[in-house]
Amino acid sequence: MAVNSGFVLGVDLDGVCADYNGGFREVVAADRGVDPDSLAMPTSWGFESWGLDDTEYLRLHKLAVTEKRLLRHLPTIEGCADALWRLSDLGAWIRIITHRLYTNWGHAAAVSDTVAWLDEHRIPYRDICFLGAKPQVEADAYIDDAPHNITALREAGNSVIIFDQPYNRGLDGLRAHTWAEVEELVADLAARKGAIQPQLPGIDAGSDRLDRRRGTG
Repeated sequence: MAVNSGFVLGVDLDGVCADYNGGFREVVAADRGVDPDSLAMPTSWGFESWGLDDTEYLRLHKLAVTEKRLLRHLPTIEGCADALWRLSDLGAWIRIITHRLYTNWGHAAAVSDTVAWLDEHRIPYRDICFLGAKPQVEADAYIDDAPHNITALREAGNSVIIFDQPYNRGLDGLRAHTWAEVEELVADLAARKGAIQPQLPGIDAGSDRLDRRRGTG
């Protein structure tokens, strides 16, 4: 059986599909002339632990996006593409939702490099939204790492899977430590919604796992 295309999965990028913090650390270290390993990965939201206030963060982020083309070269988070392909093959509508347009004069680079990165890493998606107010986007479930986004989405009545990061471990609820766990949780949510359609020819036998969650497989 397959997920009906009426099931929309809202997927965040940075901290979920792309290792933004790891890539940004390289830019900050180069700007300061220090070893990247000397900058411990943040355990709280933001980069205060690296000595960056809002002004300095925006300066370095703009440098990263417009000059270093960071968004074109970010490492992927392991398992992301394969899990999303399996979910897409089952019929889930993958909607990328990312807040990457929050600095002036870098929009063209941010958009073009985001799309190029998605294509290069073979990450499937049906549409893409660049915005910060994620509750405004209609989806049946979301996967996000940012505590403020998770809270806002839940307050609006949405199902949210927390992609585990050190800075979001104070939040309760559905949590995935890997993309294999994301896949399992999304399958469960789709099955509970009844977003099931008959299996199409050519779909591999493993795709009946949604039926098994309903106890019919």
